Amino acid sequence: MPVPDDATAPTPDGVSPFRLLVVPGVNPAKWLRVWSERLPDVPLTLVQSTPGDQGSALAGPDVDAGLVRLPVDRDALSAIPLYTETSVVVVPKDHVVTAADEVTAADLVDETLLVPADDVLAWAEPPGTAPLVDPPATTADAVELVAAGVGVLVVPQSLARLHHRRDVTYRPVTDAPTSTVALAWVTDRHDDRVEEMIGIVRGRTANSSRGRAAGGEPAARGSGTGATGTAGTARSGTAKSGSTKSGTAKSATAKSGTAKSGTAKSGTAKSGTARSGTAKSGTGRSATGDRAAAAARRRGNAADGGARKGRGGRPR
Repeated sequence: MPVPDDATAPTPDGVSPFRLLVVPGVNPAKWLRVWSERLPDVPLTLVQSTPGDQGSALAGPDVDAGLVRLPVDRDALSAIPLYTETSVVVVPKDHVVTAADEVTAADLVDETLLVPADDVLAWAEPPGTAPLVDPPATTADAVELVAAGVGVLVVPQSLARLHHRRDVTYRPVTDAPTSTVALAWVTDRHDDRVEEMIGIVRGRTANSSRGRAAGGEPAARGSGTGATGTAGTARSGTAKSGSTKSGTAKSATAKSGTAKSGTAKSGTAKSGTARSGTAKSGTGRSATGDRAAAAARRRGNAADGGARKGRGGRPR
């Protein structure tokens, strides 16, 4: 299949697009979204191909990587399997098969099985009988024959959806061959942009060490809010200033009325204000608090002439 002219043309900024080959049935939408978020300056162009042409298209100079169906030539290409599709049998809507939720190959032995020229399942021993007509050239042609009642067709589920018609339906075939979709590229052309696509289809995060972050280098560990919370507040002058055991030193919230207050170790638990905010607050250990008051009472008692008297009521 020829590559569109705009697939290889650089953008006005001189950036060559990343050209991703796609075969029928593969939906790359989720990966394209991630690509546009991480590399907004690198356009991505889709190049359509058939499974029969995917090998030669990938080997050519106009494709960077491809979402293809296995197998591929592993001597020249590298491939990462992504997922394996369920195979289904496409039948007319009133076919007896529709009475079941799923079927096996043995259930198709009495059927005429259509195998198109672009078949991707490669049956070793297809069930049923061969059609009297020539094999259809494409899966789309085979679906038309199914609708006409000529036979049934077994394909990956994505292809059944792609060629859906109102007069046909499908059911899973539990023991049919399956088709695996993979990301593939020419081994000798592995570069940073191919590595980006590998990371995307494998689910790597934007800050992965093997991918380029969308916003440049990731932030240094410990910076930002986390570092401020530790260095700025926990060890600041405020934390060690003022009263040694004051509400500020232990952070009014940590050791003050809230942490050891009437709620945590309230009056009921430790009698009154024993563990309340006063007990650990600045007032509880203040120089102008209870000690000052006690000293004042002692001085007052010492000055009272009748505070302590000897025998006979005479001052000692």
